[in-house]
Parts: sequence; structure tokens; C-alpha cells
Amino acid sequence: MIKTVKKYISRHLFPPQVAEREVVAAYDLWAENYDSQPGNLMLDLDKMLFSKLMVGVDIRDKVVADIGCGTGRHWPGIFKNEPASLAGFDVSPGMLQKLKEKFPAAETYTITDNSFSGISDHNFDVLVSTLTVAHIENLEEALEAWCRITKDEGDIIITDFHPDILAFGGKRTFKHGNKQIAVRNFVHTVNSIKEILLRNGFKAVNEIERKIDESVKHYYTDQNAVLVYEKFKGFPVIYGIHFRRP
Repeated sequence: MIKTVKKYISRHLFPPQVAEREVVAAYDLWAENYDSQPGNLMLDLDKMLFSKLMVGVDIRDKVVADIGCGTGRHWPGIFKNEPASLAGFDVSPGMLQKLKEKFPAAETYTITDNSFSGISDHNFDVLVSTLTVAHIENLEEALEAWCRITKDEGDIIITDFHPDILAFGGKRTFKHGNKQIAVRNFVHTVNSIKEILLRNGFKAVNEIERKIDESVKHYYTDQNAVLVYEKFKGFPVIYGIHFRRP
């Protein structure tokens, strides 16, 4: 009984600290099991939002870029729509290696800065970026470059953790061995993203967000994290926007 009480106190009054890692180091570690995460709330919601947003984009015979492509989670769905080409960009060599194992002929680039200086202007018809924006510190510089490499009548689709939940202490975490690792995030408001894209001639043609509510409570229950659910209940957890430059 004493052991049980000590364990309870340790778990609930002195929870283990979550180690925060820089983006590249974190995703190089996460790459090992990134594709084996059943019951991951954010990945499931992201898949749903991305599918809905892509309904409004014709990518057949188009040149497509996936920025923050990771292991290529969305690539099977993108390839079904028969793009002319698909290029993947990521800061993590570990994630790109996993992508290459699944798609050996993939065209991939390791991102080393925000400027995309090796990519010519107006190169892509469609640019997609999922669960990536909050990892970028200088977002204006990055989004300006994304707009530059997108064609004049191009489309940009962005999804990510909602800034409201990040500002309230939400974290992007994963397990590595016996440790819980958090990936470093920066809070960028949805309006600030819209303003940058608007300055570059884009309009938001579709916008979706999901909140933490009863429909997703089972994700937290399965992880014994009902207290986390109660803390963030009602918060928007993910957003997605489809921008088009008319």
C-alpha cells in the first residue's frame, strides 16, 4: 500500500519533466516510430482536414511541393490524384530517410534555411505544408519564400496545431525509450499567417478548425490523460486553410 501511495504521489504531484528538443534533433529521434502511432489524435485530425481541403484543389498533372513532408504521410493520397511531380522538403534527414524507404524515387530536399534559395521562382502549382508552421521561428521569412516558389495562380494548403492551444501550454510530444520528448514550437496566430499570404496576393478560400470536445475524448481516455482533456476541452486544437492566388 505504501508503494502504491508513493507511486500515486510521484505521478500526480510531481509529474516527470518533458524534455524539449530543437526541431531537427527531435524529428530525427521521432523518425524511428513516426509511422507507427495508432490512436494519435493530431495525425488523425490532420488527415481528415487535409483530405477536406484537397477536395478544392486539382493536382492532376501539377507540380506539387510538400514542405515539412516528414515520412510522406500524405503522399499515397496525393499520388492517387496523379500529379506531374511531387517534391518533399524537410529539416530532418531522419524523416527524409524514412520517406525514401517508402518512395525510393522521391525527389527530396533538406531544408537548411527559410529562403529556399536553390528553388526558382514560380516553380510549383501547389504547395502543401502540414503540422509544420509552428516549428518555424521566422515565419514571415519562410512564408514569403513559399509564396515566391509558388506559381502566380497557385494554391497553398496549410494545417497545424492551433496557436491558441500552444499559447495555453499545449505541446507536441512523443515517446523515445522511457522519455517523453517535446518538440520546440513557436506561437503564430492564424491572422498573422493570413496577413502574410494576403500581402503576396493569396486569398483564403476554405478554412477549417477542430476543437477538443466529446468526439475526441476517447483519445485521451486511451492514454490515461483525462486530466489533459479537461484542461484543454473547448480549445481549438488544429486548423487548416486553403489559400489561392487568383
